[in-house]
Amino acid sequence: MQKAVAVVGFKKSGKTTLVLDLARNLTEMGYSVAAAKFSHHPLDKDGTDTAALQEVCSTVFGLGRKESMVHWNRERFLPDMLPLAKEDILLVEGGKFLTWLPRVLALKEPGDVDTLDNGLSLGTWGECAVPGMHAFRSVEEMAAAVLEQGFRLPGLDCGTCGRADCLSLGREIVAGKASCRACMAMRTALEVTVNGHPLAMNPFVENVMAGNLRVVLEQLKGYSPGAEVEIRFK
Repeated sequence: MQKAVAVVGFKKSGKTTLVLDLARNLTEMGYSVAAAKFSHHPLDKDGTDTAALQEVCSTVFGLGRKESMVHWNRERFLPDMLPLAKEDILLVEGGKFLTWLPRVLALKEPGDVDTLDNGLSLGTWGECAVPGMHAFRSVEEMAAAVLEQGFRLPGLDCGTCGRADCLSLGREIVAGKASCRACMAMRTALEVTVNGHPLAMNPFVENVMAGNLRVVLEQLKGYSPGAEVEIRFK
């Protein structure tokens, strides 16, 4: 399962520098790293051919010799994009509203914790110490914590784990009282993967998909009910 963590904080709190240092450290350790950045400002693309295409097209792909990009002219959510990332570790800059992965708090002042901490905090970064909360003192220490405690839940809030939502389960995982295996949406009998990443689904979706597939398979020679079936397509 892909390890993941978010670095959250207010403007000028050092989030970008921390994510860059953390990514470099993890890469030097031999791990592949994907990054996602939340921004309240338009992405910097003015005056480019890409910008001209975006005025006409709803989706634009950019392909160069050393880089690639995807741009949607509408709001999409981070889980929609994750099947495109095959890396070992996901680092998210920003995303204070996310409730399905742990976070590190980049603090400018102690009072920031009241807004930034939603119960998924692994610790803090910066000069501000918060009583009762772990303070990371080096990027190396934080990298080790990401490898040991990083995770991401599907964010479906389906309740099949017995909790009210993913936030409740995430809090238990951070506290060491549960593990990601408690998420039943990632352990369904019907498994669907995209680029190697399993797609989470609630029981209703699983039952609908599995039922439709069984109806089709029953028309094929060689199929017997109860057999393990594997279907792949590109």
